[in-house]
Amino acid sequence: MTGRGVKRGLQLSISLAVAGFFVWLVVRNIDGDAVVRALREASPGWIVLGVGLFLLGYGCRIARWRLMLLRDNPQIRWQPAAVAFFGSIAANNVLPFRAGDALRVFGFTKYLGVPVSTLLATLLVERMLDMLSLLVALGLALMLLPVGGNGLGTLIGASGGVLAAVGAAILAVLLFPQLFEPLARVCLALVRRISIGLSDRLSPFVDNIFATLRHLSEGPRMLVLSLWSAAAWALEGAVFWAVARAVPAMSEPVAAWLAFPVGTLSTLLPSTPGYIGTFDFFVIKSVQLVGNAPAAAAAFAVLVHLVIWLPATVIGGAAMLIWNLSGSAPAAKPCKRVPS
Repeated sequence: MTGRGVKRGLQLSISLAVAGFFVWLVVRNIDGDAVVRALREASPGWIVLGVGLFLLGYGCRIARWRLMLLRDNPQIRWQPAAVAFFGSIAANNVLPFRAGDALRVFGFTKYLGVPVSTLLATLLVERMLDMLSLLVALGLALMLLPVGGNGLGTLIGASGGVLAAVGAAILAVLLFPQLFEPLARVCLALVRRISIGLSDRLSPFVDNIFATLRHLSEGPRMLVLSLWSAAAWALEGAVFWAVARAVPAMSEPVAAWLAFPVGTLSTLLPSTPGYIGTFDFFVIKSVQLVGNAPAAAAAFAVLVHLVIWLPATVIGGAAMLIWNLSGSAPAAKPCKRVPS
């Protein structure tokens, strides 16, 4: 086995161990019969609403990404962007090592008519906008929801400071990428001391990444992207709220607005595809903090996990079929780049 194979095997083992540990934490103190009763009492109408809100939120994400791609392909339509986006999400949901991100950057470049370096830059901007939105959502939830307890006020105050610092750093990168370009050049110079060939290959990527970042930071572009992000994540939070309303045993459905950022941020931890265990544990603990019973919290976690995993995976599978049937041919021809 190659060194890369050993590394991948070790990463997978760690992910499975982390997921198994959190699954054990979830099931060890949960009344299974009570969870089943809570699931049977769930309202289908609220769940259908949650799925609808979920799809609207993803529509906002795709529109945001398409706007980022217009610099390199002004003719790109919504449909090919949706195919690539949902296909990558489905791959992340069923494959390890966030394979969908690599697929979106390297696999769809010909289909979208956009170079790899631009796709990588847009993915970075997307992740930073998502993180900023989630930090804002978490900060608001901590301030507005009744999550008081022993020593929790101090913890919330400390969390607020950390959230503000991280958010400020993300804003700085998004609004003033030129300030960070010299640091990237220093890193390239260090790489060049090790491997001139690798440095020469990376240099065009770095150039295009920062060109894309500068373009997106100019004028109202970043504001528009931020508004799409806010809409997308507000709808995602509404998905959690709708699913909470679907579970009659949830005495405090407003807790969903805390579970939404906490559960989503927990997906940063190493875990299995679909974030089994980690996502569920943190969602359960979040809604319990606001006063919900363990069985109700577990039923809510199961349902919301299904609502945000199953539709994206099914639609993404259909998107992958469309992509393969097209022979990966360009769905939108690139033309002259819009001046940045």
